[in-house]
Amino acid sequence: MQLPNDLFSFFSDLQQNNNRDWFTEHKPRFKAIETEVKDFGEQLKDKLNQHDHIDRFKLFRIYRDVRFSKDKTPYKTHFGLTWHRIKPLYRGGYYLHLSPGNNFLACGFWDPNPADLKRIRQEIDIDGEEYRAILNDKAFKSVWGELQGNAVKTAPKGYAKDHPNIDLLRYKQHIFMIRYTDKEVAATDFMDRVNNALQAVRPFVNYMSAVLTTNADGESII
Repeated sequence: MQLPNDLFSFFSDLQQNNNRDWFTEHKPRFKAIETEVKDFGEQLKDKLNQHDHIDRFKLFRIYRDVRFSKDKTPYKTHFGLTWHRIKPLYRGGYYLHLSPGNNFLACGFWDPNPADLKRIRQEIDIDGEEYRAILNDKAFKSVWGELQGNAVKTAPKGYAKDHPNIDLLRYKQHIFMIRYTDKEVAATDFMDRVNNALQAVRPFVNYMSAVLTTNADGESII
């Protein structure tokens, strides 16, 4: 299935007319696009479940929460789509961002809770070679590139600055991202490209799932 041709032109128009009067007038146009994007997300969910374990797809609402924001424009100028893996056994999730000139697919742990981050660091401390092998695999890197995410400047509390895996221990987030042009997103093969990319990221999410469902002795905690 191909994403709607009007997706980017609609958001470009909305960027110039981000107000309730304009949106109300053009709401039928938006709803038609939204329906097609939802169909895209559901069809991709079915494709993913041929090789993964997805329990639900979600398309975020277009309405912004402006209560605590200096930016009072009422509408988002992008679509955000997520696919959730079945917890607690399968960890990690997938996010697709669609906006004129700013499209990306992301996977990983954007804001891990303290317990999860502690366990990830514990595993890297014990043996970081398995994780490093995934990150350095040529096939993996050709699709997803380098590990991204915020990191502490020196060393996390409890770890030496000269730890052999300090480069990995410093990360507070563990994220991978692929950027796409508007033309690539609009192409007929875009769903297959996303599906193939999410197949390629499985070594990473499988590793994290194994780590986050076991203790330091390798015993299941679920």
